[in-house]
Amino acid sequence: MADNKNTATKTQFWLFKSEPNTWSWDDQCARGTKGEHWDGVRNFLANKNMKAMAVGDRGVFYHSVNEKRIMGSVRIIREHYPDHTDPKGRFGMVDIMALETATHHVTLAEIKNEPKLEAMSLVTNSRLSVQPVTLSQWKRVCKMAGLDPDRDTPT
Repeated sequence: MADNKNTATKTQFWLFKSEPNTWSWDDQCARGTKGEHWDGVRNFLANKNMKAMAVGDRGVFYHSVNEKRIMGSVRIIREHYPDHTDPKGRFGMVDIMALETATHHVTLAEIKNEPKLEAMSLVTNSRLSVQPVTLSQWKRVCKMAGLDPDRDTPT
C-alpha cells in the first residue's frame, strides 16, 4: 500500500467513489455532522483499506460513472464495523462525514493530466471503490479542488 500517512499527525488519506444516482455528494452533505455509513463494498482490497482507517482520517468524495469528478472532502467518524447489508458477514463499513465542498470539481481527465498524480490509485486502479491517497497526492488534489487540506470540521 502507498504511504498515505502524515507521520506528524498519523492521519491517513483516502478516496471514496460513489455512483451519484445511488449516493451523491448532496446526500452525504445532507447527513450533516451525523455522517453516514459507507456500506455495500464487496471488494476485498477496498474492505482492507477501510479496516486500515481510523477516526480522524480524511478523504475525498468522488462521483464515478458519468460525472467522474471530486466533489468534496470527508472525515472518518467511525472505524470499521460489520456491514449490515452483507448477508455473509465478510465485509464491513465505516462512517464518514462531509467536511467541505470543492470549489472546483476536479475531473478524472484533470487528474490524469497532472504529473504529480500519475501514480494515484484512481489512475492506476480506477475500479477500486475505496483507495489510499498519499499525503502528497492529498495536498495536490486539495489544491486543485480548492479544498483546505487541514480542515477537520465541516464548513
